[in-house]
Amino acid sequence: MKGLGRRLNRSLAVWRETTTDDGAGGQETTLTQVATVRGKVDQPSPTERLIAQQSESRHSHNVFLLPRANVRRGDELRGTDALGNAQTFRVQSVVQPSTPVYSKALVELIQTQPGG
Repeated sequence: MKGLGRRLNRSLAVWRETTTDDGAGGQETTLTQVATVRGKVDQPSPTERLIAQQSESRHSHNVFLLPRANVRRGDELRGTDALGNAQTFRVQSVVQPSTPVYSKALVELIQTQPGG
């Protein structure tokens, strides 16, 4: 993907589960924004869709990122689409080609209820 930087047309907030002591001997887990990255959100190829169906994966989109983007499995990527609709994606996995010119996050679009 030569010239990837120009193709990263969306700003995505990276949210990650963090665990802190609750002060009463337990722990509390919350989602915390840890970074903002540039990305390009695409539909998976027909082959990727078939593999996802066969493995019962929830892979609905690919997000292309710079190779050093701080994104990992379990993170949420939050942003808006071209129409201004809020979207949240859960990262299933992150892969790179043998020459790290980009990272590709395989993600699931989290559907939300209107008004909630």
